Amino acid sequence: MIFKALDYRTNLPIKLEVKGDKIYDISVCDERIDSNFFIAPGLVDIQLNGFQGIDLNQLGLKMTDVKTLAQVLFRNGVTTFFPTIITNAVNATHDLLAVIAAACDAYPEIDKCIGGIHLEGPFLSAEEGPRGAHRKEFIQAPDWELFSYWQKAAKGRIKIITLAPEWAGSSIFIKRCVASGVVVSIGHTAANPEQIKAAIEAGARMSTHLGNASHAMLPRHINYIYEQLASEELWSTVIADGFHLPDSLLKICIKAKPNQTILISDATSFAGLPSGLYTGHIGGEVELNSEGKLHVKNNPNLLAGSAQSVMWGVNQLVKKQILSLQEAWNMASLKPSAFFNGNATNALEVGNQADFVIFKKEHNNLKVIKTIKAGELVFEN
Repeated sequence: MIFKALDYRTNLPIKLEVKGDKIYDISVCDERIDSNFFIAPGLVDIQLNGFQGIDLNQLGLKMTDVKTLAQVLFRNGVTTFFPTIITNAVNATHDLLAVIAAACDAYPEIDKCIGGIHLEGPFLSAEEGPRGAHRKEFIQAPDWELFSYWQKAAKGRIKIITLAPEWAGSSIFIKRCVASGVVVSIGHTAANPEQIKAAIEAGARMSTHLGNASHAMLPRHINYIYEQLASEELWSTVIADGFHLPDSLLKICIKAKPNQTILISDATSFAGLPSGLYTGHIGGEVELNSEGKLHVKNNPNLLAGSAQSVMWGVNQLVKKQILSLQEAWNMASLKPSAFFNGNATNALEVGNQADFVIFKKEHNNLKVIKTIKAGELVFEN
């Protein structure tokens, strides 16, 4: 297969040839190409709870739901994602993880799309604010035997765990996770600076949706957000849906770590649905307003996850001139790939896996036209 479009990095026309599941050749294209069409690496979303009515955290989840979810994400330019399971009852978490693992075994094409599972909780802060919309009755201290029970259900696919490191015994737990190949991310925390530093020393490498899931009021100088932002060891993930962070704080996060910031969606099952009132595992009764903001019913200040895709976040960063198109796109594609693989295996380079999208600039928005996953055309508009 041969694809022709403008290189998102240079705005120059290129011809990209695919053989099997790899990029076989990239060359200058001498033909006239529509100046609105661009080719770029597939997006990688490392925190996603659901989309368009599919809830990864709702009991009754089926393998076919996971398959449908991947197909929905193709339409949004996402070629790799990390299903995110949040705080729940012990057996519910086990069963949801088992369904995702079974879907990967049953559908090889879907297995290629899932980079790993992100376990967000239940080892989080129980305090109001840092806990966010996670259910308090299920919050608990880190427990290695429990985690191992869940990892067995996931068939080893849990690759990220978000936790609050202020719990007693956290450092030992973090070290065991790291030794088993699981990335530890600090989030939903009320930890003091010493506890943050201890977690980093134990091997924590990331901050989950930095700036969110925090107290409404913090000490002006010494607090857990600044401590994580200042750490050179930690990568940051941020939500750029226009609601989770004010533009000023988003700019600060990116400027503090221009090479260690990853864009995520934190999308829930309500993403892609019309505005209205809904009920789900995340937040209980929630409202999705006409602007696309998802919050707990009757409390607009308490967000219940996002109702937007990571592509929406790229759009926001570009439209608000916070980042260039290339920088914003890389934050949602090359950066997460480089974090997990050591280098960006989805970069537009000969020999890399053919995971890329062709998108169009339309009315100041980016619209996906084609998505290619492992050399296969999986979506075309």
